[in-house]
Amino acid sequence: QVSLVESGGGLVPAGGSLRLSCVASGRTFRSYDIGWFRQAPGKEREFVASVRGGGEIQYADSVKGRSTISRDNSKSTVYLEMNSLQPADTAVYYCAGRLKMLRSVSVPGWYDSWGQGTQVTVSS
Repeated sequence: QVSLVESGGGLVPAGGSLRLSCVASGRTFRSYDIGWFRQAPGKEREFVASVRGGGEIQYADSVKGRSTISRDNSKSTVYLEMNSLQPADTAVYYCAGRLKMLRSVSVPGWYDSWGQGTQVTVSS
């Protein structure tokens, strides 16, 4: 497992932007798939975006075109930049990690490491 710490959440007006960061511990970061998930009150945790250890990127339809995920292996960090934020984006955002595998990146159960989450609130 890897230890993950998110940061960068906050309160932003509709139409604003945020960049979330997920910093990992450990020496094998480049071997990890990292995913971003979010959970709004009363809703299930949902996939947002992911970047595999090999670099392949995937986005949920709800954020595609207005979000960018990237990783800096030298800093053991994955970033999620979100633009044109809307109140529907309000949630706790979590990053998750797992050793590289061929399974789906969008299923929370396939990750074995989770951060504590960072709150994103978008005001209307």
